[in-house]
Amino acid sequence: MIEVFTTNTPNQMSGNQMIKSLKMSFSELQIDFGIETPIANYPCDHSILRVEGATIDAQGIISHLNKKGYLCHI
Repeated sequence: MIEVFTTNTPNQMSGNQMIKSLKMSFSELQIDFGIETPIANYPCDHSILRVEGATIDAQGIISHLNKKGYLCHI
């Protein structure tokens, strides 16, 4: 299963930190992050978070990122 999220993660450094944090909580998932454009007007400008695994707790991922201060939507 693959789930794709949009986030307001502003740069690659923040994205790498976000991935580390997610992997600590969701170690069974493969997680990839990419900046589409500089974040200026979320959700029109956004970064992409791709998550792959047998089962994906989408609400858990959204909640985890919200607690870290990021906006996140499927």
